[in-house]
Amino acid sequence: MRALQIAASGMSAQQMRVEVVSNNLANMSTTGYNARRAEFADLDYQDVALPGTVTAANGTVLPTGVQLGLGVRPSSVAVTLSQGSLSQTGGDLDLAIDGRGYLEVTLPDGTSAYTRDGGLKRSPTGEIVTADGNTVVPGITIPATATSLSINGSGEVYAYFAGQVQPQQIGQITLAGFTNEEGLQATGSNLFIETPASGPAQVGAPGETGLGTLRQGYLEDSSVDSVREVTELITAQRGYEMNAKVITAADQMLQATTQVR
Repeated sequence: MRALQIAASGMSAQQMRVEVVSNNLANMSTTGYNARRAEFADLDYQDVALPGTVTAANGTVLPTGVQLGLGVRPSSVAVTLSQGSLSQTGGDLDLAIDGRGYLEVTLPDGTSAYTRDGGLKRSPTGEIVTADGNTVVPGITIPATATSLSINGSGEVYAYFAGQVQPQQIGQITLAGFTNEEGLQATGSNLFIETPASGPAQVGAPGETGLGTLRQGYLEDSSVDSVREVTELITAQRGYEMNAKVITAADQMLQATTQVR
């Protein structure tokens, strides 16, 4: 009986939906996290009678046909590209991206990754790095004698020194944009890597070519809507229960069939 396999695919889909929701809720406090959404598509159909099939000698044509669906499958886990609210921290190396774009960082193996987590730090040598120690591109070193930093919306980094009124520019932070941001591959630690689906990185100064601007002293909150996620969780739970009821009903039908004498 196909109903067993169809309902089982439905239960598997709802289980995956719950897993996506649970990951969103777990990252409610993750800086720059974008909520995910599970998407599904129907499986192949068994064609008992195709639409337009001639059913009689006089040329009668079936207007709709008979097609039996075989269940559901996951098609994607899409990223909801909505910016989280900005929270003021006052940190001189806390940067929020107001608009599109990602900070580019260099991984230990030399490859590039991208992030919206602007909670930056200083390395022991004064370089601007992420919380995991990955260098922010382009590499900017803060002089040990600098008393404070100023980063404007265009990404220009200025250092202030004792006894000097005017600051000194020590670097320029750039942002990377992508034609299809949903095509980026998440690798954990708030990092993404470029894929053929995302297209190549388009690097520019903040505020140019459609890129967002930087806000010093702010961090971007997670875009997870807890109310929506809990509603999604309840819906997925009910969907799982209904598919389980279908399996129970199909089992009872099979049991009745075996008892026929």
